[in-house]
Amino acid sequence: MTEQTAVPDRGVEGKPDAAVVRDALGVGVAVGLSGFAFGVTSAGSGLTLLQTCALSLLVFTGASQFALVGALAAGGNPLTAAAGAFFLGVRNAFYGLRLSQLLALPRAVRPFAAQWVIDETTAVALAQPTRRSVRIGFTVTGLTLYLLWNVTTLLGALGAEAIGDTDAWGLDAAGPAVFLALLAPMLTTTTERAVAAVAVLLGLGLLPVLPAGVPVLAAALAAPVVLWAQGRRSGAAVPDSARDDRAQDDSAREGER
Repeated sequence: MTEQTAVPDRGVEGKPDAAVVRDALGVGVAVGLSGFAFGVTSAGSGLTLLQTCALSLLVFTGASQFALVGALAAGGNPLTAAAGAFFLGVRNAFYGLRLSQLLALPRAVRPFAAQWVIDETTAVALAQPTRRSVRIGFTVTGLTLYLLWNVTTLLGALGAEAIGDTDAWGLDAAGPAVFLALLAPMLTTTTERAVAAVAVLLGLGLLPVLPAGVPVLAAALAAPVVLWAQGRRSGAAVPDSARDDRAQDDSAREGER
């Protein structure tokens, strides 16, 4: 399977701008509406309206925002909660390394574009065949999602204040539900599913014995554990195949004699 490289090569057929805009709007609107759930969850965890809106305006990465307010709601230390949110957000830096090559934006624009480097904008951009469509997809997705996410965050926080105790309505489950809905479609390989499963086991297993927020950090160990196990399995398979090759060579030499 060849990787799409979004460069303006003459041999690559461009995608109509209208189709790119349509796809980008679809992603932006679908995900942007979940900002309402974040606003409700954040207000229910004790954050003020100003703090809730500031998180969406400045952080603008749903998984990290939900992790932060979830840890705070469980009574976790603010520093621990912030550390968990930070580690979840680190992945965006790796997205930026790839997108910087595809977008090739002017140096003055890059700091502003970095605010929109998230899962959804990266997915839309990487799906495009040319640099023009990459830029359109990234811009439309980022703008739509940023505006809608912040508007629905405000509405969700105001709604939470209006209805009072969010736990009584069961709205405390909105954050985790949205997070899982965003995560599940991304688990496309066996390795990714294994990492997710081990992370769940670590998080749930350590929840009764560690302070709130710490199990989220410990769950980050799932990735190196799974990769180590795969490396061990691959390393064990190589000697077996090598022995089989040597045995075949010995048999061939015996036959020549």
